[in-house]
Amino acid sequence: MSLTSRTSRSDLQPSRLRQAIQHILLASALTVSAAAHAETRTDTAGIRHNYHISGGSLGQALRQFATDSGLLYSAEAKLTDGKTTAGLDGEYTAEDALKKLLVGTGLTYTFTAEGAVAVRVAETGSNAASTLPAVRVVGKAEYDSTDPYNQDYSLPNATTATKTDTPIMETPFSIQVVPKQVLEDIQAVRSTDALDYVSGIFHSSGSGDYLDFSTRRGFNNFPVGDYRDGTPLPLGDFIVGGRDMANTERVEALKGPASLLYGMAVPGGIVNFVTKKPLATPYYSLQQQFGSYDFYRTTLDATGPVNDDKTLLYRFNLAYKSANSFRDMVNSERVFVAPTVTWNISPKTQVNFELEYDTGHVVFDRGIPAVFLGTRPADLPRNRYLGEANPPTEYESLLLGVNWSHSFNENWTFSHRFNALFAGVDQIAAFQTMVNPSTINRFVAHSRTELQDQALFFNSINLTGYFDTWGLKHTLLLGGDYYRKHLDNFRASFTGSNTSIYDPVYLGPSLAQAPYTLKLDSQNDWFGLYLQDQIKLPFNLSMLAGFRYDSAESSTTLNNGTPNKNPRQDSLTPRGGVVWQPIPELSLYGSYSENFTGINTTGFGGSVLPPETAQQWEFGAKTELFDQRFLATVAWYDLTKQNVSVFNGITSFNEAIGEAHSAGLEVDAKGEILPGWNMIASYAYTPEALVTQGQADQINQRLRGVPRHGGSLFTSYEFQTGALQGFKLGGGTVIRSSQHTDPTAATAILPGFATVNLLASYSWKVGGSKLTTQLNINNLLDKTYYPASFGRDSIEVGAPRTFMGAVRIEY
Repeated sequence: MSLTSRTSRSDLQPSRLRQAIQHILLASALTVSAAAHAETRTDTAGIRHNYHISGGSLGQALRQFATDSGLLYSAEAKLTDGKTTAGLDGEYTAEDALKKLLVGTGLTYTFTAEGAVAVRVAETGSNAASTLPAVRVVGKAEYDSTDPYNQDYSLPNATTATKTDTPIMETPFSIQVVPKQVLEDIQAVRSTDALDYVSGIFHSSGSGDYLDFSTRRGFNNFPVGDYRDGTPLPLGDFIVGGRDMANTERVEALKGPASLLYGMAVPGGIVNFVTKKPLATPYYSLQQQFGSYDFYRTTLDATGPVNDDKTLLYRFNLAYKSANSFRDMVNSERVFVAPTVTWNISPKTQVNFELEYDTGHVVFDRGIPAVFLGTRPADLPRNRYLGEANPPTEYESLLLGVNWSHSFNENWTFSHRFNALFAGVDQIAAFQTMVNPSTINRFVAHSRTELQDQALFFNSINLTGYFDTWGLKHTLLLGGDYYRKHLDNFRASFTGSNTSIYDPVYLGPSLAQAPYTLKLDSQNDWFGLYLQDQIKLPFNLSMLAGFRYDSAESSTTLNNGTPNKNPRQDSLTPRGGVVWQPIPELSLYGSYSENFTGINTTGFGGSVLPPETAQQWEFGAKTELFDQRFLATVAWYDLTKQNVSVFNGITSFNEAIGEAHSAGLEVDAKGEILPGWNMIASYAYTPEALVTQGQADQINQRLRGVPRHGGSLFTSYEFQTGALQGFKLGGGTVIRSSQHTDPTAATAILPGFATVNLLASYSWKVGGSKLTTQLNINNLLDKTYYPASFGRDSIEVGAPRTFMGAVRIEY
């Protein structure tokens, strides 16, 4: 009898008699096997394998170990029932792997025959220990993916694409992970910094301190912004200030439609910020960053157990930032606090409590206009600011969350997540339109909401099961989510004025004193149910298939008038894919996905427009080399979006007549090439990013902010031995070809650019601590460039040469 496969449904609760019979038969089989191989047995315990076993149920981890190692293992169910393990991630011999898996369990092991191992209760002096024994490591140290000292540029697994811990090689979609070490090496302060190294994702105007805008496979991420541990963070009237990276463990980018698991996701893809979780091993880090234009940022990261039995764990992240800018009158300040507590109620039940508080001020900066009736950016100094910065935009947000999971047994787990997000903002935003070669009309909006007036509530439940049918292994996900966003007492006033782009005049604090002329209340409700099945098929094939049902509605009330309630909109959205691994190092895949964005804008008479929909075909290949330390993906996609809202200048209302098409090739590669030498690189070729239906002057016009060619590279080398051990050098480049500012015939064109970035750092031991000093230089050649736009009159100006230093101590 082999125990290397998952337990079938009929074996979930076997009787004691059946258990006894199984153990007798298994013991007999092992005895016969041992006798048959007594004379020819070779020691298989010394063969090394790569293991990626998640922490949790010990029984499930041992079955995964048996599958990965090719060994047959036996253990009475009562020995492993209720026990947990920290998991395993790295290259080990079978013996070393078992030692690590069994640490603290009171169990030990015996190799009983060739290819067989038995787990039993440990005796005093046995080969099991209460602490991890030394293991032999080849090449470099292996770390768990959440270990603060993990230096990997490539991680083999991701959860965003499937909501299960699935190897990227077995996922039929392009899913890219930017791990913690890359974030540290590039000193990613803004949430969009990491996305420079993901193909097909480009900055949009406002990226950085103000909003987390980006363009993904041709389409922007408005109205739903990014995701935090799978929870949506809407943009625009809700989240101002961007996302602080202090408690981000890694960034996962899923390309293309993701409606099946995330409902209202935009068709170009989602970016999920996976947060740092409490650890059982104490870790403390204090970092001070300082840079050009009076940039100062202090971060603190502390984690460890609260009690002796480690059932209560905590993590605390803190960040404070104060910065000016190369742009006149632009500055920002932020305080970010994020405590998290994990309560391991039992080996089967875990609860996490989360809080994030974020407050500060930013300045709304729409950049510069294009030359009047021309196609290039106006010839203005990089520091010229044309908006209104006094008073600045002040924001405050509070996130409260609880999520818990319970394992009914080793095959079935139920999880629930609840988040409540409250946000308030006092905002000054200046929009600009060029009216003659030297003058802009500046339209300034002052809006305000209190913290208690703006709220988002999100609930999700998931049931995950592992079972076999007719020899096929299934990973089943059944889930649902409910999203409610309400905005009460949104107030706004508007002021217009003309000013010279060469000698601008600012209106100043009087803007905040103008009486409010608009009051808005709104509410969005979204409910979804989804089913997904991942199936291991013969001949190294695997399949993913699923569908989702959505139901959405919204209502708005202007100036205390009659609520305008839009009718409920329903949708059934499928997706599916197939992966073939002819050899473990190569995957070939194809997939089809649909998208349902749901709530669209309003049209004539306040009627709701039909929801935006999209469809995508994707084909690609993935390779994992150098013992899973290097991962590359090549993908070709074809994506079409319908019911795009188009403004009709004659009726002055929106119409859902638009259609846009995007198709292209994407390449991503990252990981360790040689010991100490890491790299992350991306390239996107997007020959088609066009409006296919719309107004006459839009047809066949290129979509905003989508360069035909876009690539990036960052590489680093850390000396492993000798006098220079701990010294790291690195650098790279971000390259973009020209971009269009508008999908119309009156578009302006942003010239292509390439920026060069450098890194130097040195780490050494100071007692029991690790001290790291680091210097980054961005835009080394001090090029003038324009990374993004929000139309021809709002062109973002790229930062000149900047320096960023850091000192970090860890222990």
